[in-house]
Order: sequence, then C-alpha cells, then structure tokens
Amino acid sequence: MRAVLGEASVRKDVSPTPRIPRPAPVRQLPMSEIARSPNGAGGVGIDDGFPEKFVDGLSRREVFNKHLFRPNAYLHKWWARRCGSLFRAILKQFAPDAELRDYYAPGGLEGKIVLDPMMGGGTTLQEAMRLGANVIGADIDPIPVAQARASLSGASLSDLRAAFDRFHAGLYAELGDFFQTECPRCAAVVDAQYALHGVRKRCACGEAAQIDQYVLRREGDRDIRICPDSWRIGEDASSHRPAVSQNRRLIEKSEKTCPDCGSVYADILDAPFYARYVPVAIAAVCAEHGFFFRPPSENDLARIKRADALRPDLDFAPIEDFAVNGGPKSANLLRRGVRSYLDLFSSRQLLYIRNAAALLEQFDGVEKLNLAMLASTSLEFNSMMCGYKGWYARRPGAIRHVFALHAYSFPYTALENNPVNRSASSGNLRLLFRDRIERGRKWAAAPVERRIGQGGESELVAMRGETVGGAEASNQTDLASGRQKFMLVHGDSGDLPIADNFVDMVVTDPPYYDSVQYSDLAAFFRVWLARFLPGEMEWVYDESQSAVADKAGGSGFLPALTGIFRECARVLKPETGRMVFTFHHWRPEAWAGLTIALKRAGFRLTNAYAVYSEHPISVHIRNLNSIKHDSVLVFAPAGDVSASAPWPTPAAIDTNDSETFCRQCAAALGWALQSDLSETETRAAWKRLIRNGNGGRAK
Repeated sequence: MRAVLGEASVRKDVSPTPRIPRPAPVRQLPMSEIARSPNGAGGVGIDDGFPEKFVDGLSRREVFNKHLFRPNAYLHKWWARRCGSLFRAILKQFAPDAELRDYYAPGGLEGKIVLDPMMGGGTTLQEAMRLGANVIGADIDPIPVAQARASLSGASLSDLRAAFDRFHAGLYAELGDFFQTECPRCAAVVDAQYALHGVRKRCACGEAAQIDQYVLRREGDRDIRICPDSWRIGEDASSHRPAVSQNRRLIEKSEKTCPDCGSVYADILDAPFYARYVPVAIAAVCAEHGFFFRPPSENDLARIKRADALRPDLDFAPIEDFAVNGGPKSANLLRRGVRSYLDLFSSRQLLYIRNAAALLEQFDGVEKLNLAMLASTSLEFNSMMCGYKGWYARRPGAIRHVFALHAYSFPYTALENNPVNRSASSGNLRLLFRDRIERGRKWAAAPVERRIGQGGESELVAMRGETVGGAEASNQTDLASGRQKFMLVHGDSGDLPIADNFVDMVVTDPPYYDSVQYSDLAAFFRVWLARFLPGEMEWVYDESQSAVADKAGGSGFLPALTGIFRECARVLKPETGRMVFTFHHWRPEAWAGLTIALKRAGFRLTNAYAVYSEHPISVHIRNLNSIKHDSVLVFAPAGDVSASAPWPTPAAIDTNDSETFCRQCAAALGWALQSDLSETETRAAWKRLIRNGNGGRAK
C-alpha cells in the first residue's frame, strides 16, 4: 500500500518550523522543544526546519521494503540501510532555491559537492546524484566502495544483460548437470530448484537427521509431508519401504532425546560444517507435471558424491586466506568448530564459486564489476548456512538467507540452492540479476517516488529529469566541474584526499556503536571478492579500525569518529557548510561517545528532528520498547554564529516512547556540546539522563 500527499500539503510541511520561545532550564524536555526557532543565518534551509510529518509518512511505508523503493542501491548485501526518502528530504533542504526544496521538485543541488565519509550502502550518493550534485563517498570496508562503483557507473542495460547471459550460459554448461534431478512421475531430467538437508545428530546408539518439521510445504488445504520412517514425501507419505536406503532416523527439532537409548542428541562438531548435513528432499519443477518434492534418489546422491570427489582438487590456495578470525560475530562460527569459510559451502556450491571466478576473467570494466558483485551477493542465498521457510503457506519455497538475523545462525533444515537454474527462483542468479541489476538500472534511468494521500492511498510520481549514475572523477579538479560525477575513497575517512573548504555538505549515517559488526560479517563476502576481483580493491584490512565498540569494552567508536568528524569540519565550506546524520541508540555510552567525538571536532548542534526509521520487528532493535525512530541531527562547525543559540538543560530522558526518546536525546546532545563538561563529566551526565528517565530499564 502506498501513499499520496497533495502539493499544498507538501509545501506546508516543508515550510520553516514556527518560532518557539526558548524556555528556562526544565526538569524534563517535552517533545516540542526539539523544534528550534529559525536562526536566519547563512541561508541553510535545514537549520530552520524539516518536513518531519511528511517524511515520517513516507518512511513508514519504505521501512518494510526498502529494496523496492530504491533498487539501484541494493546490488550487493550491506547492513542497516536507511530510508532513501529520508535522505532525499535531508538533501532537499540544502537547495538554495526554496521552491526546489519541495520533495517532488526535480534537482536542486546542481553545482554542490556532497560528502558521505561513512557511505555504507551508498544511499546518500544515490540521492544526491539524482538532485544534480557531485558526490564523494568513502568507507573503510571495500564492499561499499565496489558496490557504489558498480551501480553508479554508466552502463547500458542491454550490455549488462548480454554479459549476464554469456556468464550464466558458461556456468550452466559446466555445472548444470550437478544440480539436476528426475521428475518422479515421468522421469524427465529437470533443473532442481533446491535440496533440503537435515542436520546430523548423534546419540549413544547411532545417528539421526534433524529438520525443523515434517511438513515441507502447505498448498491450499493440503500439507506435503516427509515420513520420518521411510523419508517418502507426499500428502500421505507413510510407507514401510524406505525411499532410499537410510541408516539414520528422521526427527524434528523439538525432539531432544533418543527414544531408544535415552541419551540427548548431540551436534557433530568434529566434521566440516558442510558434512554435518545429509540431503532429505529435492524440489524441482517439471514442464509437464509442475512443482514436486521427491526424496533424494540414487542419481541425486551420485551427483552430490561426484561433486564431493572434485572438492579436494579445487584450487583456493592459499587456504589461510579463508581462515575465520575471532570477530564479534564470526566468533560464533569458531564456537561451532567452523574455522574456514570454505566449509560453509557444499561441494556443488564450491564448484559454482570456482567456475564463476574463472569465467569472470573473460570480462572487464563495468560488466565484470557488476557480474562479480552479483556472484558475491548470491552467496548469501547459496551456502549451507541458508535455512528453509517454505512451509509457510504465504512463502512456498522461500529461503532464509545467511544474514536474515544479522548474525551467523545454524539451521536445522539447510537449503542448498541451485544458483544456475535456468528458471528464475528464490536466490538464484537469474532472479538476482532481474532484481538487483535489471530492476535497479531501470529505476536509476527513471526514478519514481510515492505520494501519500489523506486516506493513506498512494500513487507513483515520475521524477522527470532525474537519473542516477554518471562518470567517476579521477581527482578533485575533475569532480568540481560538470554534474552527477562521483569520486570514491577506500580507506580511513580520518584522512581524506580533499582540500580544505571544498565540500558543501556532509550527509551520512554513522555506525551503530556496538550492535551489529558489519566489517566482521562482511568477511563472508570479502574472501570471495578477492578471487572475483583481485585487482579492483584492497580486500584485506584491519577490521579493528572500524568505528564500533566491542563487547569487551574496548572501542574504535570514539577515536574513529573523532578523526572522521575533524576531517568533515576541515573540508566543509565556512558559514554554509553543514554536517547532517541520523542516529539512535539506547545506551548512554553511545551518546556519550558521539558527544565527545563531535566536541573534539568542534561541532555544535543547530537543529534536530525525529522521524520513523525502523521496521518494528527489525533485528537491529529490541522487541520490547524498541527504538523505531531516528534523530536527524544538523551540525555547524564551532565558529558558525548560527550554532550559538543555547539548548535548555535537561534533567532526565524518557525511554518509554521511541520518538520522545530520540527528540530528548538530540536536545541533550545540543546542550552537552555547548557545555563546559569534561569528557568524564559528559559520560556521567549521559548515564544519569538515560538511567533516570526510565527507572534504570534502558540499556
């Protein structure tokens, strides 16, 4: 369901926030005090107001399916992306012409230079280029930089489609027969969609294969089941004759103890991860008889065995490059005895990866870059870490991809996908090309926005004259001329190759302090991208330099952010230069670190807003009392007179309501930045403010 707001309503929302008298210090800040009065200095629109209600309405739609609203930014997996509509609205407030600050007015930033020093998924770059700006994106992780280069570089869709067809045909010629099966009714050889595997469990009297449940699929009023005794599959799957000779019983995940020997089922951690699973079902589509499940036949097992026999000869040297390091998320792999990323893939999947790397050597330029990023992101859907959720009536055949929970989890029912299936299906190359490249490029050539009506209905609005994509600038001089150019920096944003006072605005989204360690998770892809694109980037780097706090109490958050913010202050233009970013966190330590970094860099808060930003069941946030909003924070360098208006002194922050919490944290940040508090006093103040606001419940 999408939405519509009339032009009059839009203009009303975009108008400056009404002047609010500045109160004396209060015991607790009401939400309304966040809306600052217009300061009238510098002519920077976002200092004076922001269309909160309007953007809030758009964000509430976009958070559920961000990839459908901004498909060109989703070529490769990245985490914690913010709503593109929010960042478009932020950038719009920098248009010198007030008429062009209208959300639906095309352009407005021609001649401007926009920097995102922590670019992540590249949302700022995409939105700023649409508005005519030239952009600089930087990140310490190579994946965001490679993704931005692939999705922003000009390339015709027809050329990309021809390259993909050639790439896919080469893969299928080498691998197609490894992923085939036979229709149980007519024996026709067809491409399998996927194979389901049960995790091996050991008890005192032998082994069992454990799956989530015996129901494999629900279709209308019938259930397709697998029989635990015979492993036969169907509506009435019971049979005394096994489908294939088995030496294991089949059990559901709820079964913890063997009924024969009474011992608790134990994980088999002394085998490589991929070998801890056994196939229990094959899914495919027959042209004559439609979709079917079948138990693995002798032919199916022979295909798997043939791939296993080739595994030792696959050349992935040096093997040390695939070692799992003990990061905050990958430590979970080590605890389960997984010491190499190679072990997360079946032999058939490794054959796919090896052949993809070999075929990519036949391509170059933008085509190679897009194909390599596509092959890399496909691994999230083609690993033995993938789970199965196809038994839900509304999600038949759906894959639970590797990072569905933003962490490594170990499935009972592992789904081994067929990446080279000639028909598009969940997680395979054909579907990913359609969704990540074809749909993205079409949107980039003709972007659309949603307009929300009074009754909640929506319509699509073509943004005529806007496009995403352009030429990559090789240096700063090149970037300063023309429009829709981009420059990418892979490295530490605490030392940017940018001249003083060169940038008009910094718009970014800092790391989320401690909750999700993206650099650690991204190693899952980087070890393969180093094979797909060996000369494109420096794929190995020191993850400890990322701006994230670890669970042991150490933190790169403060020193990394301090360096980045100091660089932002240096490169911003005087008087009109602004830095804007979104932030939320329950922990006072996060706000204290942010405050200290900003204060060291000499920034002051000119205004702040709050908008809805998170899916209510997002894995980033707590299920109870979750933060569903972002503080939108606007900063000016310390010497700017527009930042001189004092913020009231807070006494407590209410953590019972997400929006109130974000507004009051922003106000407290403004107060702390203008105060004379030492860094020790700043940390103590934040602990007092957030703890007192909710009886000590907030963490």
